[in-house]
Amino acid sequence: MTITQTEAFDAMLQHHRALDEHVAVRIAALVGAVESGIAYEPAVAALVAYLAEEVLPHAVAEEDSIYRVAEVRADLADTVNKMTAEHRVLTAATESLANAATAPAALEQATQIGTLFTAHVNKENDLLLPVLLEDDDVDLTQLLVQMHRLTEAAQDAPFVEDASSPDSEAVVLSLLLEAANELAQAGHGDRACRLVASAWAALRTPRPALAVRTTASLHRLVRLVASEPVAFHSSEKGSGTATDRQLDVRHLAPAQRHETIFAAYHGLAPETGYVLVNDHDPKPLRYQFEAEHAGEFTWDTIESGPEVWRVRIGRPALDGATADGPYDSEDPGDQELDVRVLPHGQRHDVIFATYDDLVAGSGFVIVNDHDPRPLQYQFEAEHAGEFTWDYLESGPELWRVRIGRPLIRAAG
Repeated sequence: MTITQTEAFDAMLQHHRALDEHVAVRIAALVGAVESGIAYEPAVAALVAYLAEEVLPHAVAEEDSIYRVAEVRADLADTVNKMTAEHRVLTAATESLANAATAPAALEQATQIGTLFTAHVNKENDLLLPVLLEDDDVDLTQLLVQMHRLTEAAQDAPFVEDASSPDSEAVVLSLLLEAANELAQAGHGDRACRLVASAWAALRTPRPALAVRTTASLHRLVRLVASEPVAFHSSEKGSGTATDRQLDVRHLAPAQRHETIFAAYHGLAPETGYVLVNDHDPKPLRYQFEAEHAGEFTWDTIESGPEVWRVRIGRPALDGATADGPYDSEDPGDQELDVRVLPHGQRHDVIFATYDDLVAGSGFVIVNDHDPRPLQYQFEAEHAGEFTWDYLESGPELWRVRIGRPLIRAAG
């Protein structure tokens, strides 16, 4: 479907608002942690991860698309130069935040980042984009597509917290990805995909930024797989039951989708499942499931494009052994979401995505290794009066909180 210039303009404004709001929410979580005297490091990790995986790649894409078109205009050249310089400041500030040694230092740096980024997107929205919209020689729809592709390419590069220190793991990963690409080119695409998926499984918790890069490489490699991958386990029940919840990840950023999907899987009880809805073939995800959960999942394709893909992902019945999942068999009504298995930078996004999928009157239980009080501040900021929060267990090693969506009360 072809969009108009105005629709492309509105899409750019909406994306800017979303980026700014997500940065603000993460800064608010850090402020709440510091003011409450609790561990602030998880909030810093969440903010750094979002800046590195979403904001900075977006900035790189802007420079190679919108800025390149705008800088040839005499009335915008100075504005573009200043905004490019602000990107450099933002990158340096993110590195400083990642290396902040104390809570006050982290809070000061995060506050500066928030102020700078809000002012930056406002200038783009008010000074840059409206002029380009009125220029008949500028195709905003094409620039929007170009920005999306460039952002994905920029997300392939890992964020290095200290450029002065050699990153041996990143170097080894680059060599592995290069070898996998050559393996796929030689006609062994399935083998190459399995190799990269295994690397992803090893990196996803200790090095989430490298894991994101590995996922991007896996998406490219699957295009070289001519046949359907073998040895994936399908259920005998077909497409599941009417009670399966639907997990639509199309509204999520690419870096958040796989972690959200895996978190939903970890919350499944035996013989249950959910239906994944995506805007592209989730074949890379199948390789990742096989790398982490071989023999422990089912995969049933329900719809295969060209615009929407729907797959039921399930956990099979137990064979006399104890399941490894974090579900609570004593309370099957609520999904239990154990976020301890996720990288710190992904936890809050996965929790919010799970909340977004709730129907009125339902809930889920999060399991965490620290008091999720900063998360409560974020829920208050985004969903005031629209959620319930009940502590079921409060440390010292384990916290369990039920988050619910209350029933909608009829007006009048």
